[in-house]
Amino acid sequence: MAPNNDQPALWPAPHARGAVDATVHVPGSKSVTNRALVLAALASEPGWLRRPLRSRDTLLMAGALRAMGVGIEEGVGTEKGSGEFWRVIPSGLHGPATVDVGNAGTVMRFLPPVAALADGPIRFDGDPRSYERPLNGVIDALRVLGARIDDDGRGALPLTVHGGGALDGGPVEIDASSSSQFVSALLLSGPRFNQGVEVRHIGSTLPSMPHIRMTVDMLRAVGAQVDTPESGGEPNVWRVTPGALLGRDLTVEPDLSNAQPFLAAALVAGGKVVVPDWPARTTQPGDRLREIFTEMGGSCELTEYGLEFTGSGAIHGIDVDLSEVGELTPGIAAVAALADTPSTLRGVSHLRLHETDRLAALTKEINELGGDVTETADGLHIRPRRLHGGIFHTYEDHRMATAGAIIGLAVEGVQIENVATTAKTLPDFPDLWAGMLGSDGA
Repeated sequence: MAPNNDQPALWPAPHARGAVDATVHVPGSKSVTNRALVLAALASEPGWLRRPLRSRDTLLMAGALRAMGVGIEEGVGTEKGSGEFWRVIPSGLHGPATVDVGNAGTVMRFLPPVAALADGPIRFDGDPRSYERPLNGVIDALRVLGARIDDDGRGALPLTVHGGGALDGGPVEIDASSSSQFVSALLLSGPRFNQGVEVRHIGSTLPSMPHIRMTVDMLRAVGAQVDTPESGGEPNVWRVTPGALLGRDLTVEPDLSNAQPFLAAALVAGGKVVVPDWPARTTQPGDRLREIFTEMGGSCELTEYGLEFTGSGAIHGIDVDLSEVGELTPGIAAVAALADTPSTLRGVSHLRLHETDRLAALTKEINELGGDVTETADGLHIRPRRLHGGIFHTYEDHRMATAGAIIGLAVEGVQIENVATTAKTLPDFPDLWAGMLGSDGA
């Protein structure tokens, strides 16, 4: 849990000198981009991804699929507003190949089922932190479904999937309490299994349900038949029928979770931030920000152009269950540390298994700036106190970096260690942040 000793340069977090007034074009959703890449790679015909996110996690996903034989061509559309695109050309998946997962949960969890469909061995490796993140839910399930995997009994990386060109599939029980990605991983490849797949979650809790709903919606959009608890099926059971997947022409939505620090800026500094192309309907967890940040003191309006979010500079504490939207916790904790009343963030014990132990990291870093944060069994209790400057460590976690930047808006002298880690999902964050603040920023 110690910060990285290879001290990267410290980034002085800009201090807001007045209210913000900005339009921020947030890049595409990582969650949508990486699911779309997997589904396009498994399709029976070529597909297109328009305005995909280009970040470390998505480039790792694209590189991994290329290593297994998938064609991914990059280009830029000539029509106004069409932007970048990726053309995905499915082909026979094959090894031997080595996949670098970095520290991307979607890559390390979504691709072993794909590798089980390949001909030949596929080795998975990644950053040191990736060895600590649980994979047993996927590994054990794939073995039940007929895959051969060497992981030396660790239930974690590194590992090798010995693909046999097909997988039997069928029913499997898993405990996805530590990550909903275990469910999504099996569903995404399920249509290509000989018997499809029936995933039965047997754990006590299931975090991040919006991400499972996103997986189901995207599967249905490419022609898969999926039965879910919401569609009249059994509780905690998802069934995917075997069948061919269609190639799609998909425009990727903005990443609403990555819009969080910019909306938070309007809360903290006052003023208005507009995020263009905010979807009217979406399965992205970040859409909950409209409700949560309104309760904390802001107001928002969804227009044809996008989301207009306005803050008065007054911030109120909140008591909120974040079990379905855990990735929003670091940004909400940063705002709560600046509020006028205490906050309790609940339902996020699974964050201890994310890019870092986010609950311990937030507690330590906010408290070292003078804050008053205590960990609970399933979250954080935050009592506002006057904060001071200092170094805010990120633990190579992109959402820790943006949380520190939010605090820096209101607290002079905050320095972010390794702000470059934001490139995992939000390339050019420092430039976007400075652009939002304009001449009013420090």
